[in-house]
Amino acid sequence: MPRSSVSSPVDSVLDVIGRTPCVRLRKVVPEGCADVYVKLEYLNPTGSYKDRMARAIVEEAERRGDLKPGMRVVEATGGSTGSSLAFVCTLKGYGFRAVCSNAFAAEKLRTMAAFGADVDIVHSPTGKITPDLFPKMVERARTLAEEDKNGIVGYKSLGQELLAQFPQGIDAFCGATGGAGMIMGTATVLKASDPKTRVVVLEPESSPVITKGHGGTHGVEGISPGFFPPLLDESLYDEARGISEEEARKMCRRLEPQLD
Repeated sequence: MPRSSVSSPVDSVLDVIGRTPCVRLRKVVPEGCADVYVKLEYLNPTGSYKDRMARAIVEEAERRGDLKPGMRVVEATGGSTGSSLAFVCTLKGYGFRAVCSNAFAAEKLRTMAAFGADVDIVHSPTGKITPDLFPKMVERARTLAEEDKNGIVGYKSLGQELLAQFPQGIDAFCGATGGAGMIMGTATVLKASDPKTRVVVLEPESSPVITKGHGGTHGVEGISPGFFPPLLDESLYDEARGISEEEARKMCRRLEPQLD
């Protein structure tokens, strides 16, 4: 293994959050087209880029003096954010309560609990995500702890890494959006470096909230919750596209054996 590919030892597993590699797609991109890279965020400790956000908001709360030993963090979440916050809070010695719902996959609830979360369930009579479910979850979280108004800054590190990995410049960046923290944090850094970098927001075409103004059903938890993401700043992206869920799943299956 080349020396340059070996990471230096770290003192905490928190220190391996981020610094994820980029891999060029050589087999699925037609000859003569752009160089397309994917950033392997699944290599974060919980398998999600949400680890960046979780560490950032916990450590920012510590710096402000709002989060102190013996306190508990509470968040209304549908899954991956809860797992990331549980992971960070457990390592730092804080309790964590995830306000969730039976409308989300049981695997996500079990994963949050495995990372140390106390999972508080807001019952959905239909077992599905409905327009009133998220307000109920947020209200439940408010009764358990004061809502954190701090902006999410952890995703800026993703943009900074991309600039370091591609010093020649980046023509376009694409990302799916749920709460929009990831794509807005990344776009803030990329646009500040080069305003000509195109940022493309992706959502399921069957739930075209951003592209057409109305929600719909889809099978990808964590994105397109059915309302316009409050963090989505139209000045920071150039285009929004609806993506066929079927085509996206087919591409995922094609990519796995071709990331060599």
